[in-house]
Amino acid sequence: MAYSWRALALAVAVTAVGVTSSVAATASPGDAQAQTQQPAAAAPAPAPAAPQLPAAIQTSAPAAALAVSPPSAPPPPVFATGTPCLVSARACIKLSTNQAWLIAGNGIFYGPVPITHGRAGWRTPPGTFCVGVKAKMHYSTLFDNASMPNSVFFNGGIAFHAGSLRVTSHGCIHLSNAASLVFYEALNRGDVVQVVP
Repeated sequence: MAYSWRALALAVAVTAVGVTSSVAATASPGDAQAQTQQPAAAAPAPAPAAPQLPAAIQTSAPAAALAVSPPSAPPPPVFATGTPCLVSARACIKLSTNQAWLIAGNGIFYGPVPITHGRAGWRTPPGTFCVGVKAKMHYSTLFDNASMPNSVFFNGGIAFHAGSLRVTSHGCIHLSNAASLVFYEALNRGDVVQVVP
């Protein structure tokens, strides 16, 4: 072949960047005959066109109209009438006043009724919980096999149950016998229990 190394390198470089150029223009005069016998390099393929959006998506609305507005503030909490608890709760306990309610819809279904709750070292924690287990007659495995009639457990080992309204508990919510029966019959697994300070 009559190409010089310099002309060949330049031809490769020019083709790589998509520029059409004659190799003969850069070749030495002795290489002219060989260059005229070689076929011209193929032109580079055109760049693909940008994809077009379907007509249903294309819009002529101004950019400001397409801007996403910030989310609105969440609605304020809704409390059940006559209680310190939200309407999402089915049972409500207010520790500071030793009271409990059953809630239906936006108001009181039953109560307020007197309660006692956890003593020092066994405080009943505030928060929102769900009823887990019910037992018509439960016996404590932690406190001398003490009877816990009409137990409705809502926070691990903490339950509503019939108990003393004069003596504080180990965390449970003591109700009168009559009130414990109403709570036992009204509450079901998954019902929300809200405990406020």
